[in-house]
Amino acid sequence: MRSSEVIVIGLGAMGAATAWALARSGFRVLGLDAFRRGHDRGSSHGKTRIIRTAYYESPEYVPLVRRAWTLWRQLEAESGQSLLRMTGGLYVGRPDSSLVSGVLASVRAHELAHELLEASEAMARFPGLRLAPEQVAVFEPEAGLIDPEAAVAAMLDRATAAGAQLRHETPVIAWAVDGDGVRVETPAGTFRADRLVLAAGAWLSQLVPELGLPLEVWRILQVHFAPQAGGRYAADRFPFALWEDETGLYSAFPELPGQGVKFGRHDTGEVCTPQTVRRTATSEEIAELRHALERYWPEAGGAVLWYLTCLYTVTPDHHFLIDRHPLRPQVVLCSACSGHGFKFAPAIGELVAALAIDSGAQPAALFRLERFRRESIEAAR
Repeated sequence: MRSSEVIVIGLGAMGAATAWALARSGFRVLGLDAFRRGHDRGSSHGKTRIIRTAYYESPEYVPLVRRAWTLWRQLEAESGQSLLRMTGGLYVGRPDSSLVSGVLASVRAHELAHELLEASEAMARFPGLRLAPEQVAVFEPEAGLIDPEAAVAAMLDRATAAGAQLRHETPVIAWAVDGDGVRVETPAGTFRADRLVLAAGAWLSQLVPELGLPLEVWRILQVHFAPQAGGRYAADRFPFALWEDETGLYSAFPELPGQGVKFGRHDTGEVCTPQTVRRTATSEEIAELRHALERYWPEAGGAVLWYLTCLYTVTPDHHFLIDRHPLRPQVVLCSACSGHGFKFAPAIGELVAALAIDSGAQPAALFRLERFRRESIEAAR
C-alpha cells in the first residue's frame, strides 16, 4: 500500500494537465495509465489539434481558453519546446448557421479580433478556397494549431520534474472508497490517496457504472491527403478551417511538412466503446471525406498519406463533464470533452486540481453532472 495525496487515473491531455497542476502546487501525485506513454488508443494523439478563442459552442468558454493560451505559453517556456503554430482560423457557413452565428456571438461578446468576409472576399484572400455565394467566412487571426503528442509529453515531463510519480502500462483493476480517502488496485499493487481524479476519457463510464452516465463514445476518422496544388494550402499562408453546410460540420488543417492536409467530420461518428472501436477505414469512407474536402478546398484531396481514428466521448449537450462524484466527494470526474477539449487542457487541469484539493471550489454550471443526471443521482442516493 503506497500513499499519495491525489491519484490521477488517465494520463492523456486532461490527466497530464491535472498531474502537472497538482505537482507544481506541491501536492504528492500518482498518475496511472493503462497504456504506454504516447499511445494512440484514446483522444490525445493525431499530430495536430486546433486552438481557437472565437468559440461557437458558447461564449462562456472564452475566458477558459484565454487562460489555456497563457498556460500553453508557460509550458513552452518551461519545456523549451515550440508547441503552438499560429495559422489563423476560418469559420465558414451561411450567416444563420450554428457555426457562424456562434462564432460571431463569441467575438462580439468578448471583443475578439476578427473579420467577417463575404464569399468573394474570402476566396480572394485565400486562393484555393471555394465558397457558395450565399456563404460567409469569419477569419480569426489569433488562432492556430497545437502538437498534441508533444504537448502531452511536455506536461508529463513538467509534472515529473515537480515530483509527480507517473506509471504507464498500469491498468486500474478497481477503485473504492477507503475511509475518507480512496484505494486503487492495479497489477503493480494497491495505492491509497486522499483524493482521486478520474480523467480516463472514453473509459470513464466503465469506472463509475453506478452513475449511469449518458455518454456516447464516437469513432472519428481523420484522413491526411497530399494536396494536388503544391504549397497552396501550406500552413504559413493558409488557415485551418471549420465549415458547416447541409451535410455536416467539418475540420480541415492546412498542409504541414510530411503531413499533408488533415481532414475529418466533427459532428458525428460511429458509436462504439474503447474495446470495440474499428481502427480500419473503408475506401467508401475515405472517398466521402475526399468529396467533402474538395467542395471547399478543391485542390487538396490528392493521394491518401495515411488515416487515423480517435475517440470522442460525447455528452448530450456537447459540453464538458467536470465535477465531483455526487456520492463520493473525494472523487473528481474529468472527461467527456465531446471532441473539442484538447485546447483547454492546462486550464482544465487547474480547475480539476482545485476541485480535488479545495472543498470550497465549485465547477462551472456549464460542466456540472447534475445538468443531465439529476434524476439518476437522486435515485442512486
